[in-house]
Amino acid sequence: MEPPLIPGRWAQAIRREWRLRQLTDPAYAFLFAPAPPDEWVSLACATSGHSLAHDQVLSVCAVRVSDQRVLSSERLELLLKPSRLVPPEALRLHRLREQDLAQGLAPAEAMEALLRFIGSRPLLGYYLEFDLALLEQLIRPLIGVGLPQPALEVSALYHEWQFRQLPPYQQQSDAAIDLRYASMLTQLELPVHEAPDPLDRAVLTALAFIKLRQLQGG
Repeated sequence: MEPPLIPGRWAQAIRREWRLRQLTDPAYAFLFAPAPPDEWVSLACATSGHSLAHDQVLSVCAVRVSDQRVLSSERLELLLKPSRLVPPEALRLHRLREQDLAQGLAPAEAMEALLRFIGSRPLLGYYLEFDLALLEQLIRPLIGVGLPQPALEVSALYHEWQFRQLPPYQQQSDAAIDLRYASMLTQLELPVHEAPDPLDRAVLTALAFIKLRQLQGG
């Protein structure tokens, strides 16, 4: 069992050290190396549903970000071979075909490629927690631990920026802020796609991250 979640950077360091000790394959020690400065990886997944117990990752896109640039040419797109039947509605939502998924990578092969692409860079995403939880179900059998990299939740950055725009009398802990993905893109004057695929989502989330950093002077 992992050490308890404790806020603060020192606690993150403790958890990182614990995960390094639990690493079962030393070939993946590079995941714990110092991250390149001002680099991130924006991550997005297509999944078969919203249940950690029953659903699975169908495809993954990872795009590198360097300082104020989205390096869309430096990306990784992976299609995974499902281990069980995919609901028809998920195929329609993600515009995938059963025959394409049948030619996808085995989960272990896909996760190996993903880990080597990410390296030690921090991760970006929008409601990233669910995607990471599903990915870690595939990663733990491979290396013994979950992802050690910090994960930056762009919806939290957007909430913080929107909260600061409110007049003082509205700045309450329960202030109503629209965190829908399309609403964020609209507010940040970024393009809105009706049904973004993982590549669209990874790139747009990276652009939102860069713009929010600029707006907050980061």
